[in-house]
Amino acid sequence: MPPEALTDTTRFQVYTERQFDRIEALRHLPEEQRFAMRVVANVLPFRVNQYVIDELIDWERVPEDPVFQLTFPQPGMLHEADFNRMAGALRRGAERAEIKAIAREIQAGLNPHPAGQQQMNVPQLNGEPLPGVQHKYRETVLFFPSQGQVCHSYCTFCFRWAQFVGDKALRFAANEASNLHRYLAQHTAISDLLVTGGDPMVMKTDHLKAYLEPLLRPELEHVQTVRIGTKSLTFWPQRFVTDSDADELLRLLEKLVAGGKHVALMAHFNHWREMATPIAREAMRRIRATGAQIRTQAPLLRHINDDPEVWARLWRTQVHLGLIPYYMFVERDTGARQYFEVPLVRAWEIYREAMQQVSGLGRTARGPSMSAGPGKVEIQGVTEIQGEKVFVLRFIQGRNPDWVQQPFFARYDPGATWLDQLEPAFGAERFFFEDEYRAMQQQRVKVRRIA
Repeated sequence: MPPEALTDTTRFQVYTERQFDRIEALRHLPEEQRFAMRVVANVLPFRVNQYVIDELIDWERVPEDPVFQLTFPQPGMLHEADFNRMAGALRRGAERAEIKAIAREIQAGLNPHPAGQQQMNVPQLNGEPLPGVQHKYRETVLFFPSQGQVCHSYCTFCFRWAQFVGDKALRFAANEASNLHRYLAQHTAISDLLVTGGDPMVMKTDHLKAYLEPLLRPELEHVQTVRIGTKSLTFWPQRFVTDSDADELLRLLEKLVAGGKHVALMAHFNHWREMATPIAREAMRRIRATGAQIRTQAPLLRHINDDPEVWARLWRTQVHLGLIPYYMFVERDTGARQYFEVPLVRAWEIYREAMQQVSGLGRTARGPSMSAGPGKVEIQGVTEIQGEKVFVLRFIQGRNPDWVQQPFFARYDPGATWLDQLEPAFGAERFFFEDEYRAMQQQRVKVRRIA
């Protein structure tokens, strides 16, 4: 399909909290609803673009529309006391400095960096912390390029919301590509580099080249897989079709593939509606034509996709388009979790019921998975053993690789929404990994077992 046939929304126009009044589609909403959205947007990051507004949201279904819930703040995203405090400041016309101070205090109580990201995941290069890099699992390094620490639009549930609220103390970012490459060269057990953010696809291709082309050097041959975490196929598929350097970006992907790298775009799709526009489908086609793969992942979210029918259609559509379903995540213990979280037992039921509706090619998605401090923990089911009802769990990834694929059991709790709310089954005092994990926390080290 020629790009000129898809250019109905090619000029990128973005709105933040300060431009609420310029969003034409919001003007038909009640003033109190608009005010509530502004209250939340002064605490949690808000950013949306015209393509999302025009092409993805069904304004006849607002506020229940899933993409509206995905992108526009809702009053339930803050605890009532926090909401009322910020609302009071805005109503009395408080100075900007006071509003920011209130926001900082509220943000501090929202667990801005869950799972030990700042304390346990930052590696060292030549004895010094390496900014903008996380190394939690032996084989995989996460890289946060400074030019990619924003997104085309923000997700209301985002577990990396702290990257976007303007507090440098909460932000991961790297300015130097050379330090990343030196670290990778020194650690030959690393096979996967995940470039993340924010969204790396907000970067110009020249910046991406500076980070990715050196991976083709002989000393980095052990880095076999390049993953790029992105929501751009939902929020700005024009990046791969009509942007000024779209073709150059695709040539970069082709070059990496031709150089022997497995290139995977880790695409975030929360609802099948996000894949329905012609330009999104053209973007997927163009990416796949480079030899790169598109793997898909998303958290399970109340108000957006807590329905097995939605997940089944999501996975079926992805397989039809040549995408590979990869993960269903549990909403993480940060930010607006109380608004989006679903009990673990319900998450497992939704996953199971959705899996029953798809073919084998759609059953590649693992989950429901909790990205917790010790590692990625999958809920495998609920059963009864020796008269006790239990959750069956296992590590998909662990800070200690010996934990991976080892099953363990937790007492059944119908209200639990996260790993730290579960208790060991069968009268055990602690889970098998807890003592070692606590020692890691105390020492602030990462068990990577680097050869």
